Formats: sequence, C-alpha cells, structure tokens
Amino acid sequence: MKTRAMVCHAPGTPLVEEMLDLAPVGPGEVLIEIMASGLCHTDLSQIEGVAAPYPFPIVVGHEGAGIVREVGPGVTSITLGDHVIPLGIGECGTCRNCLSDKTNLCEAFLADIAIQPTPFSLNGNPVAAYSGVGSLAQFVVMAERNVAVIRKDTAFHVACTAGCCVATGVGAVIHTAHVESGATVAVFGLGGIGLNVVQGARLAGASRVIGVDINPLRHEQGKRFGLTDFVNARETDAVAAIQAMTGGGVDYAFEAAGSVALMQQAFESTRIGGGSTVVLGVPPDGNALQLVPFQLQLGRTVQGSFMGNVKGRSQLPSLLDHYANGRLNLDDLVTHRLPMSAVNEGFALMTRGESLRTVVAF
Repeated sequence: MKTRAMVCHAPGTPLVEEMLDLAPVGPGEVLIEIMASGLCHTDLSQIEGVAAPYPFPIVVGHEGAGIVREVGPGVTSITLGDHVIPLGIGECGTCRNCLSDKTNLCEAFLADIAIQPTPFSLNGNPVAAYSGVGSLAQFVVMAERNVAVIRKDTAFHVACTAGCCVATGVGAVIHTAHVESGATVAVFGLGGIGLNVVQGARLAGASRVIGVDINPLRHEQGKRFGLTDFVNARETDAVAAIQAMTGGGVDYAFEAAGSVALMQQAFESTRIGGGSTVVLGVPPDGNALQLVPFQLQLGRTVQGSFMGNVKGRSQLPSLLDHYANGRLNLDDLVTHRLPMSAVNEGFALMTRGESLRTVVAF
C-alpha cells in the first residue's frame, strides 16, 4: 500500500509530502494509522544534519499515537482498533535485557540499530524511518514488540507525548536516577524533556527543583510542572547560583538540551560525595564530554538514559494512568497543534523557543 509522509531529502532542507510505498504487514507485525505526532528536538537535529544517525531521505518523527488498522499472523497481544504508541525501543520480553530491571535496551532493538530496517520506499529506493518509527507518516508498520497498547480515553494529541518526552523526562527521574523523596534536583534545559524531568522530580517528592534555561518564559511555564526555582543562564553563572542555593550542590542534575557545555555544568552543580548527573540530550555529532577522573573520585557519578530507561510495552502505558489520575500535567505540555502541512512551521516554533511541544496530524 501507499502512505502519505513528510520526507526530508537532504540535510537542512524542508520536509515535503510524498506518497511512499509501505511494506505489507508480515507475521508478528501491525499496521498503525498515526493520529498525532509530537515534534522532538532530536528530529530537528536529524533534519539539520547536526546529529543524524539515519541516512537521507528520511521520515522523521518518533513520538506518535494511533489506531491499529491491521494485525499480522502470530500477533497475540494487539487487536484491531487498539489505541497504541509505536516504540523506537521495543520490548521483546524474553531477552536478557528485557528480563533485567536495570535497562530498557531490548537486544532486538540493539540488533535493529545495526541494520536500520525501514518499511518505507520511494520509486524502489529505501526511505529511512527515524528511530525505526517515522511517525510523520499517515501509516506505519511496526513489529508487535515495538507497539504499546494504551488506554482509549486519552486524546491522541496528549497520548503521543508519552512516546518520547514524557517517558524520557519522567522515566529518567524514576527509573534511571531513582530520585528519592526530599532530594534536590537541577534541570538544565526546560524544553519538553526538561519539563518532564521537573514533573518527574515533583512526582518523586523532590524538595527543590531548580530549572536552568536562557529563555525567561520557561520560569512561569515551569511552575505549572513543579519548578520551585529558576536560573536564567544568560544573566548569571548557573553553577555558582545552584551551589549557593543548595549549600554546595544538588543531589541530582539532569541535562536535557543536548549541549556538552551544559552537561559539564550539570555535573559541576552536583554535590561532592554523592551527586549524580543524568545525561538526556543528544549533542551534535563529534562532541565529547571530558571529565577529570578526580572529579569522579570525589563521589560524583555520571550516567546516561535512553528514553528514560522506561520499558515501552510494560511500563510506558502507566504514564498515561498518571495523567488520567491528575499526577502528570500533559495538557500544558502541548502548546501548539498544527496540520501536517504546517510541520515545517512547527519546527520553526521549536527553533524560536516559542513552543513546548507541537503536535501535528494529517
């Protein structure tokens, strides 16, 4: 079959609508009609070519939600009409990593990274799917292990955010850092992911949540998610300010902007003797974080987190339960809803710092 999709043909070029050929649904696969897709900064980095793990041409988008329209042979956990989120990181449920409580990096996902399979093609030539999803298409074909069934009473434009920014931010607090009640937290970068770190910290019972950004609008916006303090990094030294506010540094710092310089600042803002830094942002290709070993010997740690260490099928759907029960604020997260034809304007809003999450749909 064919599907409408927004395609980026080369780095730095606008997305254009194409009619792509879509591979038929095979054993263990499902066809999903994408009803809404959030725009993430990693999509923009791929489009611009500054952090581009996938070849061009490409259908970006990995934060989608939709309805199952076809189920292939052998699929047992998904039925026609289910509301679902397609997952960049699947969960087979049987490999060593899936059976571990330490990681969400399914071994099947790691294998897929190496070969980068895609269901899309144009004129017989493959078109990549970002993160193995490509949710800026009207239809996608996904393996059963890469599909999370979600509750049907959550609007698609809200539900889709759980597929990336909510899982990444909230999950990093709960499943990666294991922030405890009463802890102090600093968040560097208050975009969609950073604000979900903020509300994850609130959910965990953090006593103080300090946000760092260069956009002053993020101060008032952040309060709606649980921010207690704000540092405008254009006006003050963020590290010195945080150390002064906390008497030597926070217990946990999260970098959510994809800047190596901010990763270093986040690390330096943590307390000696137990401070922990979690890296969430994706920096431009070739950038490397450098640390002096003695800084680690002083008891500080650094760890990465991919999609918040949230297992996609078994854990991600519960994020929408938190939303339904009033524990997570996703309504204020989606600041713009646009037709798919305006997707390039959606990315422009992101670049100008005017949106938190823009959601598009055909």
